[in-house]
Amino acid sequence: MKNRDQTVNSFRDKWEKNTQLAFAETLKEGSDIFNWILNRNGCRSTDEFREWLKPRARILDAGCGNGRVTALLRKYAPDSAEITGIDIAAADVARENLKGEKRVHFQQADLLGDLEPLGSFDLIYSQEVLHHTADPKGAFLNLCRRLAPGGEIAIYVYKIKAPMREYADDYIRDRVSGLSYEEAMAAMRGITELGKSLCESGAKVKVPAVPLLGIEAGEYEVQRFLYHFFLKCFWNPDLSFEENAAINYDWYHPQLCTRHTLGEIEDWFSEAGLTIIHRCVDHYGITVRGLAAG
Repeated sequence: MKNRDQTVNSFRDKWEKNTQLAFAETLKEGSDIFNWILNRNGCRSTDEFREWLKPRARILDAGCGNGRVTALLRKYAPDSAEITGIDIAAADVARENLKGEKRVHFQQADLLGDLEPLGSFDLIYSQEVLHHTADPKGAFLNLCRRLAPGGEIAIYVYKIKAPMREYADDYIRDRVSGLSYEEAMAAMRGITELGKSLCESGAKVKVPAVPLLGIEAGEYEVQRFLYHFFLKCFWNPDLSFEENAAINYDWYHPQLCTRHTLGEIEDWFSEAGLTIIHRCVDHYGITVRGLAAG
């Protein structure tokens, strides 16, 4: 329970102290964050995103954080769709951020708890969340029980990364997860400054494949090269410095932070009796969408 409680408190601090974190960029068409969300789910345009959401009458944003993706779903789903956001730590933040939006509801809920009172949904969206639970597979199967016949679930979980990146991530997490929010953010500012400096250098590097280190051949911006294979030092120039630091905090401070393989996630879908209709694996994570039997 220690890891679970620490992780809940970590995210509560993150969202309560950064209520608008990445909110505007998530809704901004063409932004890196907007495109990342659409593209990893197989949507190449806003029209395709609307078409994906068009038949949905009830949508669940499972692990909604501050409601930024709930707002994105509200914007592109049919006006008649009912959208529910649940979160164990930030439901109140999301509720305040979307105050006045029609047919949007929020409540505090644990993805491993009793979700039956929520009813059933024809789309469950749970991305960047399951890997922060005490039992990611159990939380996934619990959500699948809330799928209506023919409903779809779309998840994103962290993937197992290159070995040096995995080592650095665990090394830093072990040293900051026990710190207070203020202490951890102070540590994150140094990592954020590193990411900013590397990004602003504009330098690129062409590297050969190094299978032993999980490095793929190619030309990379230096910041991206380190980010992919050695160290998460996030930097997005469209966000403020403190927002970038909070995103690095999001990675390093929560103690519960599992990483997975595509084969493992495919086994989850198989156990749930779902048909996989979309897969996307990038440098950071795994997106899979699946359908329940009609």
